[in-house]
Amino acid sequence: MHFKAKTMRWSFTLLGAGLALAFSAPAHAQLSKAEAKMAETVDAEYERSVALLEKMVNQNSGTMNFDGVRKVGDMMRAELEPLGFKVEWKDMAAAKRAGHLIARKKGKKGTKRLLLIAHLDTVFEADSPFQSFRRKKAQGVDEAEGPGAGDDKGGLTVIVAALRAMQAAGTLKDANIEIVMTGDEEDSGEPIELARADLIAAGKRADAALDFEGLVVDEGKDMGTIARRSSNSWRLEVSGKTGHSSLIFNETYGDGAINELARIIHRFRTELPEQNLTFNVGLVAGGQEAALDPDGIRISAKGKTNIIPGIALARGDFRTLSEEQSARVRAKMTAIVAEHAPLTSAKISFDPGAYPAMAPTDGNKALLAALNGVNRDLGLAEMAPLDPLKRGAGDISFVANDVDGLVGLGTSSRGDHAPGETVDLDSIKRQAKRSAILMTRLSKEKLSAK
Repeated sequence: MHFKAKTMRWSFTLLGAGLALAFSAPAHAQLSKAEAKMAETVDAEYERSVALLEKMVNQNSGTMNFDGVRKVGDMMRAELEPLGFKVEWKDMAAAKRAGHLIARKKGKKGTKRLLLIAHLDTVFEADSPFQSFRRKKAQGVDEAEGPGAGDDKGGLTVIVAALRAMQAAGTLKDANIEIVMTGDEEDSGEPIELARADLIAAGKRADAALDFEGLVVDEGKDMGTIARRSSNSWRLEVSGKTGHSSLIFNETYGDGAINELARIIHRFRTELPEQNLTFNVGLVAGGQEAALDPDGIRISAKGKTNIIPGIALARGDFRTLSEEQSARVRAKMTAIVAEHAPLTSAKISFDPGAYPAMAPTDGNKALLAALNGVNRDLGLAEMAPLDPLKRGAGDISFVANDVDGLVGLGTSSRGDHAPGETVDLDSIKRQAKRSAILMTRLSKEKLSAK
């Protein structure tokens, strides 16, 4: 803990030293008056923040529930406009999605421009049985279960709580902030260039990007995210010569489509692995007939045990830490597929809607260092960089090549993307305090040349 200067005027006797230890400074001793006000405001408005989260969670906003996504956007508009933001809804019908909420507020000229990123949608569609907010407060633990309670309505709540705190402390008026809340983070629209055009443009204008997806807690410690891996989907189509199963592997009929698919996947498993890469086969089928549905999430297949399969299909993904690594993995996969077994053919294609990687740059590390300065002054533990293997892809990656970024400023939660998703409500407070003070400090820094 830190001591105020006045408390250091003790004589250096053993008794005095003991008193100095006993009478340490109160919490937040290193915060400015405005920063202390922010921390106090977050605490005072805690129940208001929980009520906002409950309201949002109880409104279904599965990605394909366009009306629900817009309604959550309206809730955010109602919070942001009174704080001085100019808010617009960017329709994404052309990308077959609901749209995005974009909010802007001009502050002091010549100071750093901040981009805040979050998303309005969840993985829980309107037909999901998991639909409502349920608070569970007992034995000193305050948490709530609900669809999107952590991912990412908890993040939306932290943004609002932090901005309210800044307004109460008088620091919001000078901050240059742009907020992009996408409506399709969980299932992005296509073409991706259109679906993320507004976010990419905002990244080019910004000097620092703060992503309000969930805080990762690893072994009881809050972690800082300075890197996110890419998400690349692939599709494999294999064909072979069909006929009676008794003739398989001979010079006339060859290996069949399913055996060739198995060969390819086995070689992927044994030859692709490298640091920061994960590879997954998510869907596979084959037989006399096989076909993917238009959405690429279901396969129908037909065959018999005595017929050599003529077709086999698979879909999957791979994740990397850099675009260079993504290109290398694509090349390896393509080369493996090209080495056909007898009397088979195969082709692999990569979906155009990939999420790029966010590499752990020096600029990102500097932002985490700034956040750790806030942690020290709040009396919170330092946040170490999170292993990129421990979280998935996200929207901030689309701006990572243009602006320094930091991820994980949203709430802590568990069980995301599954019924029972549970948010740590207490994490709203520490995340909103961290965010409000970090944004205030960053917004006072001199504008970079862009």
